[in-house]
Amino acid sequence: MRKLLRKLLLFIVFLLLILTIIVAIKTVGFASKQIDVEAVDTIPISDNVLKSLSEAIQIPTVSRVRGQTDSASFRKFYSFIDSQFVLADSLLEKYTVNEFSRVYKWPGRNARLKPVLFMGHTDVVPVEDLSRDKWIKDPFGGAVADGFIWGRGTLDDKINVIGILEAVEMLLRENYEPERSLYFSFGHDEEVTGVNGAKAIADQFEEQGISFEYILDEGSIMMENAMPGLSPPVALIGIAEKGYTTLSLTAQLKQGGHSSMPPKETAVGVLSKAIYNLQQNPFPARLEGATRALFDHVGPEMKLPEKAIFANFWLFGSMLKSELSNGPSTNAIIRTTTAPTMLRGGIKENVLPSQATAKVNFRILPGEDVDFVYNHAKEIINDPRVLVMKPDKVEGYNPSPVSDINSFGFKVIQRSVREIFPEAVVAPSLVIATTDARYFNRLSDNIFRFTPVLLTRQDLDRIHGLNERLSIKAYKDAIRFYKQLLMNSSR
Repeated sequence: MRKLLRKLLLFIVFLLLILTIIVAIKTVGFASKQIDVEAVDTIPISDNVLKSLSEAIQIPTVSRVRGQTDSASFRKFYSFIDSQFVLADSLLEKYTVNEFSRVYKWPGRNARLKPVLFMGHTDVVPVEDLSRDKWIKDPFGGAVADGFIWGRGTLDDKINVIGILEAVEMLLRENYEPERSLYFSFGHDEEVTGVNGAKAIADQFEEQGISFEYILDEGSIMMENAMPGLSPPVALIGIAEKGYTTLSLTAQLKQGGHSSMPPKETAVGVLSKAIYNLQQNPFPARLEGATRALFDHVGPEMKLPEKAIFANFWLFGSMLKSELSNGPSTNAIIRTTTAPTMLRGGIKENVLPSQATAKVNFRILPGEDVDFVYNHAKEIINDPRVLVMKPDKVEGYNPSPVSDINSFGFKVIQRSVREIFPEAVVAPSLVIATTDARYFNRLSDNIFRFTPVLLTRQDLDRIHGLNERLSIKAYKDAIRFYKQLLMNSSR
């Protein structure tokens, strides 16, 4: 018996040795995917650009309700744009869509080259009246103080609109002529579905037979201290966007009654059980697509032991899924998420409602779709008393296709990032929020989502939140990036 145990122990040691060797070989062979390019000389940027963004923030182009537009604010905004960027206004072709969205075209010299489209949106989310006293600076004051530009839109999304126009204006002053045509599309209602802005623009492009080599919209950002074991900042280039749907759940019982004589189950209780079951049965976690590409790009730049883990998905995949599932932001990149957001039921505390309703929001991982979410929810709830309903087409849409990281578009963005931010690790990523780019899938096989600003994790809470701000350095670097990208893309 002792001899058998010794042999078994030796066999286990042998297997562990083989396993260690395989892990070591794969870790050593986990090669960097970063391209080697020289950083460009720092492009001089005048402090005058701060005034432009500040003035843009001071015009409250707020979107509150779909189909309703603050006409006066948007007219004022475009009057400001035209007066501030006089060369773009006079030298580029331009037209408006649905009165408040704007398209520019900078014709290229080589008509055989497919054009490129740069996108942004001019509307911003409102500021809650109850939170105004918690803002350090006036949310629509555009203050330039303490090394920052403050106000709603500095991160989402006037940074991109004004930053792009600053770069265009600089190139026009230099008499730059692009080889390929460059388009610029600025929607006015992204924060309330984008139907009258981005979608209408995309429809017009399609009617005109215009398609694009690649498209760049807002999206992922550059992040400091993005992951354990990774020292450099990461430039996250969104190569796909999650889908979106909100299901309505309605629990219906034959009758209500007095709360002093409650039945075993009430409409509120039935609905609560349905929501609980949805949350207790999450969608499957998957390490593939854009998320897998992210780890393949950042993994080689990590220190041990994290590098070894990401180099050996075959061994550590289950452990990674479990760990990533623990954080809200990391959980969102590996599965379709479930978020109950609204509840309604009852008219008085002592009256049993016969009906209760809820809204549950889902952000859908590429590879799944709205129908999959609907069927999953019905299967998990499995209660004929709960009616599950899909939204209309505007409020529900499937994930985007995954763009090609070997395409011209990704490579030129990657190159431009490395030229302006040489310390950054460039990696594909999955965008978990919603952008106007979803309306343009039919116009290009390669759509990317990236806002070229370096942020901390704490800064992420400022997007749509309190004390939105952007550092002066980050803003100037964003303009440098756009100028470099415009030149690299137009060749």
